[in-house]
Amino acid sequence: MSAAAPRAARAYTGARRHPWVLGKLGDWTIWFGPYTPAQLVVLGGGAFALIKTFDWWSWAGPVPVVLWLGAVWAARGAQIAGQNPFTAAAGMFVLLLRHPAGRIAGRVARDRRPSSLVGRFVIQHAVLPAGVVTAPSATAAATADEQVLPGRGVVAGSGLSRLLDEANVPAGRAA
Repeated sequence: MSAAAPRAARAYTGARRHPWVLGKLGDWTIWFGPYTPAQLVVLGGGAFALIKTFDWWSWAGPVPVVLWLGAVWAARGAQIAGQNPFTAAAGMFVLLLRHPAGRIAGRVARDRRPSSLVGRFVIQHAVLPAGVVTAPSATAAATADEQVLPGRGVVAGSGLSRLLDEANVPAGRAA
């Protein structure tokens, strides 16, 4: 019999998959693009922040602008726990909205209301009718599957007592 061909398993990591990018239409791409959504957020937010705070950093020359462009470049591969930042942020938002106890079958899982357990038991004592006499040894030898009937003494059941009789084992030795 010939040996079976080995099976090949392939795992496509993040580097082999196509990322979600913006700025590419057919063969045309914007300058230095395409850009990921995280890069566009850093690009737009950084531009807004630099314009609004121009009076604070204008003495530093082009250094803040170069840092801003470096941040846009660095944001191209940003991942949080293997996800892009927007998916991670959406997951955190959903986690904050979730009930802390969780859900079971679509409903909020809650602890059951405490309740006390109430139960009763009755111990009955069999009283034999007058005139019925049973041997004390017969009632003492009754096992769990034997019955004491009025007028008849011990009546063997179908289980342990029959097995003990067949094996010739005294009733006191069975454990």
